[in-house]
Amino acid sequence: MNLLDANDRRGSYPDGWYAETAELLEPFAPLRGDTRADLCVIGGGYTGLSAALHAAQAGLDVVLIDAQRVGFGASGRNGGQVQSGFNKSQQALEKITGHEDARKLWEMSQDAMALTKHLCATHAPEAGFKSGIAHANWHASETRDDHAEAAYLAEHYGYDQIETLSRDALYDILRAPAYQGGTLDHGAGHLHPLRYALGLARACVAAGVRIFETTRAHEIKGTTVRCDYGQVNASHVIQATNGYGTGLSRPTAARVMPINNFIAATAPLGDRVADVLRRDIAVSDSKFVVNYYRLSEDNRLLFGGGESYGYRFPKDIASVVRKPMEQVFPQLQGIEITHAWGGTLAITMSRLPHISHPHSGVLAAAGYSGHGVALAAFTGKVLADAVRGDTDGFDRLVRLPTSRFPGGAALRSPLLALAMTWYATRDKLGI
Repeated sequence: MNLLDANDRRGSYPDGWYAETAELLEPFAPLRGDTRADLCVIGGGYTGLSAALHAAQAGLDVVLIDAQRVGFGASGRNGGQVQSGFNKSQQALEKITGHEDARKLWEMSQDAMALTKHLCATHAPEAGFKSGIAHANWHASETRDDHAEAAYLAEHYGYDQIETLSRDALYDILRAPAYQGGTLDHGAGHLHPLRYALGLARACVAAGVRIFETTRAHEIKGTTVRCDYGQVNASHVIQATNGYGTGLSRPTAARVMPINNFIAATAPLGDRVADVLRRDIAVSDSKFVVNYYRLSEDNRLLFGGGESYGYRFPKDIASVVRKPMEQVFPQLQGIEITHAWGGTLAITMSRLPHISHPHSGVLAAAGYSGHGVALAAFTGKVLADAVRGDTDGFDRLVRLPTSRFPGGAALRSPLLALAMTWYATRDKLGI
């Protein structure tokens, strides 16, 4: 199944709150005929836009193509959470990569956070970056683990931005009675994801990047990218398609699984906002099918959650999201949902991004596993640096372990369904 067509209209952003509240760009024309470039970037999300921007600022002639619109995919429809680190605890990373690489990876994650703040301030102030992400736990044992990790980061990495929260302290911030405590990372933050992507696209144009939309890459032959009605003959190619373009590279397809997730926006809460979330922070919780949420600028609750057992979006996304939302906030039972949308992200077996060099002249990145808002743009810069010959960051990221999914691409969807069924049952039983 081609996920570019499975759930969305070609050339159109999803009908969500983000698209409704962003200043959309005029469509870029599709590529017709042949063109040359120093670098062809495939994919107009955070990775591709950042790679194109940094390469163009360094003097390269850059073409960026996207099968839909810039910011169309996960980059324009996610939860907007700019998280610290990777989708692994730092102690787990140390066991996987060794202490030296783990420390370097932590430093890179902090550089990713700093880059996101800089790009927002410089190119997308309208994205409204704000500090603070809480992690809320359903079980007391998870809270103990979170507090221990916060203490470890403070002692061994000098990271003192994480505030530990008891059950009562967490409840003072968010009125979700089932949670058993958590943490609040003041160094992390949240933003309007589509406005951020569009700001990066504007910066790309200003830097001289040639952008072509509704231009689907069908094949990478050497460093020539063959598209619908033309091709880009480049010296270098960056594949930055995440969950939407695994068909372009078999090695990537074997290690990256596209999955769907869903977000709903309530009607503005008005005076009820104090009964839900008392600080303008983002929140994610400890469920396997994670719930994540924050307030919009007009005090709607933007709530992400709900599981999908296939690659097609459910017909009634609002009902899918309403169930976990009302589980977290029973006081919102029956509240009006004004917008609901889905999106496709990508995960790996290890939940670490898959950074690769699949062919001579071709670099690729995918599978941020829910941590892409900060890591993707940073990785795009790393890829642009590597194209120019500075491979230090790339060489470190390419060592991240991302094993093949059992059975390859053919069994990814059945495996996903089995895993989500198991974990959903586990969550319901409170295991």
